[in-house]
Amino acid sequence: MKVLLVDDHPVVRAGLRALLGGVEGIEVCGEAATGEEALHMAAALHPEVVLMDLQLGQGIDGVETTRLMAQIVPAPRVLVLTTYDSDADIVRAVAAGATGYLLKDTAPEELFRAIKEAAQGRTVLSSPVASRLARRTVTPEPSLSPREVELLHLLAEGLTNAQIGRKLHIGQATVKTHLVHIFAKLGVDSRTAAVTAAVARRLIRLPGQ
Repeated sequence: MKVLLVDDHPVVRAGLRALLGGVEGIEVCGEAATGEEALHMAAALHPEVVLMDLQLGQGIDGVETTRLMAQIVPAPRVLVLTTYDSDADIVRAVAAGATGYLLKDTAPEELFRAIKEAAQGRTVLSSPVASRLARRTVTPEPSLSPREVELLHLLAEGLTNAQIGRKLHIGQATVKTHLVHIFAKLGVDSRTAAVTAAVARRLIRLPGQ
């Protein structure tokens, strides 16, 4: 089966190519450093599986690239391979259509098996990711809307209510309403506490992490 590597770090791509090069039944058909390049190559090369990092530097990220991959005919299976294991990252990737989600410390044998299973349309999750999703099912985290999570990211960046409003194209009154709902769901009473709680529960990551 043909596999397309998508990662903005050349060393990572080289390592994956070397790792997969000796695996029977797997052919690395190309490498892409950006989401836009990945979409172009997937349309031209028709890989069965795309190994997708989430953070791709400039341009669209891995989640948006995953979502757009579904529009390619035939659509490849997307297997996320990343260092990020926050609930927000996992849920966004799966919602975008990712067939699987692995962490970069995954053992080579598990990666080989995951690629083959993803090609067959089976859902593949690394053990830590599966455990996190299981805990969410047993003890659900606060149910924040995508807009509330987006607002939390902006809070973490230190933006004021006015700046958040301009960024999201909403009024300050709407920003305050969202904050009230966020505080209630997280059981906090301040912006700082909301960010701290969201990071602790892996709903968001701090800038630069």
